[in-house]
Amino acid sequence: MNIDRLGDLDFRDKRVTVVGLGTEGVDMARYLAVRGAYVTVSDAKRADKLADRIEEVADVPLRLSLGRNDPRDMTEADAVFVSQGVPLDLPGMDEARRRGTPFLSMLSLFMELCPGPIVGITGSSGKSTTTTLLGEMLRADERPVFVGGNIGVGLLGHLSMVRAYTWAVLEVSHTQLQMVDRSPHVAAVLNITPNHLDRFSWDDYRRLKANLIRFQGPGDTAVLGYDDPEARALAPAVKGDLLWFSLAPQIPGDGVCVREGWALLERGRLQEKLFALSSLRLRGRHNRSNAVAAAALATACGVSAEAMACAVESFAGVPHRLEFVAEVDGARYYNDSIATTPERALAAVHSFDEPLVLLLGGRDKNLPLEELSREARRRCRAIVLFGESAAKWQEFLANAPGQGRAHVVRVASLPDAVEAARAAAQPGDVVLLSPAGTSYDAYENFERRGEHFRALVLQMVKEAEPSLP
Repeated sequence: MNIDRLGDLDFRDKRVTVVGLGTEGVDMARYLAVRGAYVTVSDAKRADKLADRIEEVADVPLRLSLGRNDPRDMTEADAVFVSQGVPLDLPGMDEARRRGTPFLSMLSLFMELCPGPIVGITGSSGKSTTTTLLGEMLRADERPVFVGGNIGVGLLGHLSMVRAYTWAVLEVSHTQLQMVDRSPHVAAVLNITPNHLDRFSWDDYRRLKANLIRFQGPGDTAVLGYDDPEARALAPAVKGDLLWFSLAPQIPGDGVCVREGWALLERGRLQEKLFALSSLRLRGRHNRSNAVAAAALATACGVSAEAMACAVESFAGVPHRLEFVAEVDGARYYNDSIATTPERALAAVHSFDEPLVLLLGGRDKNLPLEELSREARRRCRAIVLFGESAAKWQEFLANAPGQGRAHVVRVASLPDAVEAARAAAQPGDVVLLSPAGTSYDAYENFERRGEHFRALVLQMVKEAEPSLP
């Protein structure tokens, strides 16, 4: 990272451009402005599309450059901070690099400045649940902890609360790994499966995930998912200690596996039962894997087995991840808006034995749809399609091999989908929003989509309540 022009990260009186006004953009803009930088925020979206974000930075001095990414905002800056997901080839960026302008990110600056140990967790699925559960394990062990990153919590604004003894537990996405030159002290790659192929090649995506452990040294620890071939294949690149996690009864070294229903720590000659998987309140095999991954990470952090078990028993999950919302007319509604890939939606479908009414849609990511189409036809009472990808899903479902009785309904929007699902559901059914696509055709992120779904369901509950005399 070239920071020579920044006077050892002193931003006072420097012209700094922040590209992208999402969660990271707000975090960076506020941090830099408070430290005396002349901040310009560049975003291709118009002001009316960014009203909530603009409100979040209204109390700090900065300049907004909206509606397009002006190349001069890059070339005339002393430093450029890029939010995750922003293309790194916007007009002016190449010229700025030729001039030696430092390019940084929220994550890269946080790792540069954080005084305490950092745990980084990446993977194609399971990051948020594993990150949150690890945070709970550390808290149960009475360790000071900060949880943030791609989980929706900015990092730089929390630096002041992080001490040398604070564990910073970070969810890390592949796009956040585009601009790093160091790795966390403890780094986990849970799994690497096809994702985001609408923007990245498969090889590039895999390389970005591997960046999380690339800069580790002999004193660091890598935690890898043994059950995932791509994560397992990273073992030769590990420079420090290696801990595996697996749902299988055996692992080829140290780590956490599952034997006779218990998460079991194996380290050298040590074998220690950590918790019974039956104590986990979350549904699905993927969540059992997340719990075992969190235990392997907690082991690397020195957390006691008692604290791990306590956290697992009390953990109720993360919003928008198989989140139970309410029961309406005898059917139970679940919000799994985080499921932006067919693989994640398939895991959600496999988490239920009840008849399903499945809501699929959003924006397509150019991922294989065949397996989910086949399983949805077999398992669901009804499938409601909405959003940009509805027509594509309708075609795949119509051509899916095998037998299936699922009734398929196509609508325009999520509110229409919820109404159609209510009409199709019967008492005892599960209505599952697990879209298998991104939210960007209609929402800023999957959280906003999940919040809207939750509000729609709760409105149905309210309408179904008998009115008081």
